Amino acid sequence: MFGLVCLILFNYIPMIGLQIAFRDFRPGNTIWNAAWVGLDNFWFLRDNEFWRVVKNTMLLTVSRFAVTFPAPIILALLINEVRSVWFKRIVQSITYIPHFISWVVVVYMLNSFLSPYDGLINELIVKLGGSPIYFMGENKWFVPMVVIASVWKEVGWGTIIYLAAITGISQEMYEAAKLDGAGRWNQMRYITLPSIRPTIVLLLILGIPGIINAGVDAVYPLMNNANLEVSTVLDTYVLMNGLQQGRYSFATAVGMVSSVISFLLIVTANKIANAVNGEGLW
Repeated sequence: MFGLVCLILFNYIPMIGLQIAFRDFRPGNTIWNAAWVGLDNFWFLRDNEFWRVVKNTMLLTVSRFAVTFPAPIILALLINEVRSVWFKRIVQSITYIPHFISWVVVVYMLNSFLSPYDGLINELIVKLGGSPIYFMGENKWFVPMVVIASVWKEVGWGTIIYLAAITGISQEMYEAAKLDGAGRWNQMRYITLPSIRPTIVLLLILGIPGIINAGVDAVYPLMNNANLEVSTVLDTYVLMNGLQQGRYSFATAVGMVSSVISFLLIVTANKIANAVNGEGLW
């Protein structure tokens, strides 16, 4: 009963504020005395700039999801194959640590490594006969930078659930496979991977709604005037054109459209999971 009360109090009552997407809300007023304006705050749906931002968001989030989702699975499978306990713990500890580093520090590290003047990567490129690259200022490098940094930061943390699922697999299955002549590769392919498949599907479905969320904490510190064309995503669009200018109705309207898209994505993903795997969230 207490959980239900908390759910209603913190998850549903705040949704009353969504009505300002249909009102002309201004700072200093309440949400109840602002005038109704219908769908006027959804004018961005007819704006080419908004759809360019949606394109940037989808390109970044799909690229990041396509790489960061399988990476923890692969790392967990590899760690599971390590027989040395102390080496396994060292690898896990090293891969976990970046999760606790803030994105601001990550961006500072990227700036240091990728600087066109004295960055480690560019010095290596020059020694190999190439020319320095301005990674932070060229549009084509923005998405790869975010994807690689995301993998480095979160891959270790993402393995926790998969390693826990692997721990629950019966050792008798591995012993039976060994008696049948299965090597390490076949054990991983026919026992480990199928056994953690429900966990993979569950995390896949839970991760789908976030596919429209590029993550302002990762993108905003990397934005600059040189890469603004590709680095403006929905989160930063709402921040710069809505919240920072006091246009709360407009920001709420954009957020509402983003939420509807996420809801459609999770329903679609669940139907696909049920059709392909026979298992879904519902």
